[in-house]
Amino acid sequence: MSALGRVVRAGLGRRRLQTTVMVLTTLIAVTASVLAAGVLVASRAPFDRAMTERAGAHLTAWFDDRRTTASQLAATERATGVSAAAGPFRTLSATPRTDSDVGGIPPGTTLPELTVAGRAETGGAVDRLDLVSGRWAARPGEIVLAAGEDPFAPGDRLTFPDLPGAPAFTVVGLARSVTGTAGAWTTPAQAETLADGYGRSGYAMHYRLRSADTDAQLAAGRAAVAAAAPEGALTGTRTHLAVRQEQLANALAFVPFVAAFGVLGLAMSVLIIGIVVSGSVGSATRRIGILKSLGFTPSQVVRAYVAQALAPAAIGCALGVALGNVFAGPVLGGVEDVYGGAPAGVPWWVNGAAPAVALALVALAALIPALRAGRLRPVEAMTAGRTPAAGRGRWARRLTGRLPLPRPVGLGLAGPFARPARSATTAAAVAFAAVTVTFAVGLGLTLGDIQERRMLDAAAPVVVETGRGPGGGPPGARAVPAPGQRAGTPADPADVEAALRAEPATGRFYGAASAAVRASGIPGRTPVVAYDGDASWAAPELVSGRWLDGAGQAVVTQRFLDAAGAEVGDTLTLTEKGRGTTVRIVGEAFFTEDHGMLLLTGTDTLRALGLDTGPHRFYAQPAPGTSAADYLTALREAVDGTGAVAHDNGGNASSVIAAMNALIGMLTLMLVAVAGLGVLNTVVLDTRDRVHDLGVFKALGMTPRQTLVMVLTSVTAVGLLAGAVGVPAGVALHHHVTPLMGSAVGMHLPDAFVAVYGPVLLSLLVVGALAIAVGGALLPAGWAARTDTARALRTE
Repeated sequence: MSALGRVVRAGLGRRRLQTTVMVLTTLIAVTASVLAAGVLVASRAPFDRAMTERAGAHLTAWFDDRRTTASQLAATERATGVSAAAGPFRTLSATPRTDSDVGGIPPGTTLPELTVAGRAETGGAVDRLDLVSGRWAARPGEIVLAAGEDPFAPGDRLTFPDLPGAPAFTVVGLARSVTGTAGAWTTPAQAETLADGYGRSGYAMHYRLRSADTDAQLAAGRAAVAAAAPEGALTGTRTHLAVRQEQLANALAFVPFVAAFGVLGLAMSVLIIGIVVSGSVGSATRRIGILKSLGFTPSQVVRAYVAQALAPAAIGCALGVALGNVFAGPVLGGVEDVYGGAPAGVPWWVNGAAPAVALALVALAALIPALRAGRLRPVEAMTAGRTPAAGRGRWARRLTGRLPLPRPVGLGLAGPFARPARSATTAAAVAFAAVTVTFAVGLGLTLGDIQERRMLDAAAPVVVETGRGPGGGPPGARAVPAPGQRAGTPADPADVEAALRAEPATGRFYGAASAAVRASGIPGRTPVVAYDGDASWAAPELVSGRWLDGAGQAVVTQRFLDAAGAEVGDTLTLTEKGRGTTVRIVGEAFFTEDHGMLLLTGTDTLRALGLDTGPHRFYAQPAPGTSAADYLTALREAVDGTGAVAHDNGGNASSVIAAMNALIGMLTLMLVAVAGLGVLNTVVLDTRDRVHDLGVFKALGMTPRQTLVMVLTSVTAVGLLAGAVGVPAGVALHHHVTPLMGSAVGMHLPDAFVAVYGPVLLSLLVVGALAIAVGGALLPAGWAARTDTARALRTE
């Protein structure tokens, strides 16, 4: 080993604490960076690759066949901004029913509605399909299904009772469209025959656009297509960005907050490594002088101290890459499976770029104090002591000496002014920890609100199931009995309502009916929840607008608004069974049930469409003073005999939110631990530098307890200042990042989910910053208190 290598190894061996701190700082920084960048790139890569390889549709558009013809739609491929088009394909919306046992699904089971398209082949200029199994439909009576979670296989049989003649089909293949342009395909001739006289048919066109990277560009493309088609013919569209967001929402929701932790980790890594190397240079000036007197050049000294930072940082980087990949696994689980690829993982270049950036920042942070070491002259370095220069902080000591404070407290308050640069870096480390803790606490509270309110009617503690099937559902749909309810015995809503009113412990309640209708601008059927009674007390949290308070109103989510191309205040046309009505969107709410694509309205809307308005559920709240458990027991007895079943409204916890909370907690603990170790390191350096002063104080009668108070007081002011700066910065970071998390899943977060900090919590967070500073100083303060006077005086 070279002489330089021995110096580096010796320096690392002497400063084991500082080495540990540098390993941990780079570990957390690289872990968060690999996780954030890896999830962002790896989650999007399979979709983007599939879009390129299969010429996925940037825009899928559906048209009303009563307002346009196939030849008119074919001409839209020349619309402004369109680079390629496929279609028109005849489409039908129909509800299948199993005609044989399908993977455990018994014959006669009604399945969700499908959009069936007439298509001659899997290829084409746009939306080339991937035939997963079997073959393509070639003759009447054959159908190809979209590959998904349903256990279908070639040879299975389906019937479509609502299509003319109730035709039966044999599944001959399974195919995959990257943007989900249809749920099933049959031959064009078969589709044309079935569409003749059928009231729920239309056309579909698939477009690729010259510019399709943003929502604005896609909106421009949609407008151009609508202008090229006959007026009013366009009924709905779906973009590739919306599809990608639906499929990757859970993974992408991790990215904003993990990226924030990565930036905090990198900043803290640079800061603390700079502190460590600077402290190492300051405490080893005599050793530097000896090395130079033995022939070490300034360049070798600089390289030695930079290497002493890079060696532990490299270990931290290696561990961080491994840990980041481990954490990325569950987040990315199943992403590639959507497209039939291998399980997703962090790309190799992210595994290389993240540690490379971290090491470059570490080298830069270490270079500045290392250059100072290289410039030291041998004689100056060998004769330098560790006691601060005379006069440093004397004014602060004189000032605190005049205050009515115990002398150890006054000396502690004046301590930071002896080495203001070191004190400032200590304060910065604690401030970063305060930012991290404040940010993490805010995220936890926001995610808790989301967990609690993400499902509709979650504020109602008790649910009464009537066992009635959703109104307006597909023909032949079977009512699904509630847990504990016998099949085929639906309750009369009037009887259930009477039982609720008669129960003395009932505080308030309302009913909810379900239906599936067609909404303008939304392809396929739109699920509807229609409220009977005052549901405002359990309504979802509103982002904008107001809750339902009259007839002909609706509340939807941002996802729904984006899909429909609408805004709060616009009207939607709802149609079903040959009847139509309009509703005005009066509010935007936050909920994730049914992917946020539910339309909330009153029962008057279902009545206008000729649908059954009888509630299939009632949501109830006990009167004040009655526990939910006691009320549930009483209500079960009250509804006994009506055919309804009462149960508690719970069990909807999200595993994704639980995983987020676990990751936030782990990253926060790591960053706080690093900050505490950084404080520990700086206080150790400061205590060693002032060991002669400690000896003098002890010789003059300072007790170990007074020494402990003096050292801890020196970091108290630093901790309070860091908390006063770090806590507001953490609040600002939280207010910036949480809306980005909502945007990642296509939702706006309500203000109540973001404004989670109260005065008491903010005060506790400032105290927490003080606790981090004091906790980091406890060990060196104890060492200073135990050091005997003679040893302290001899050390200098």
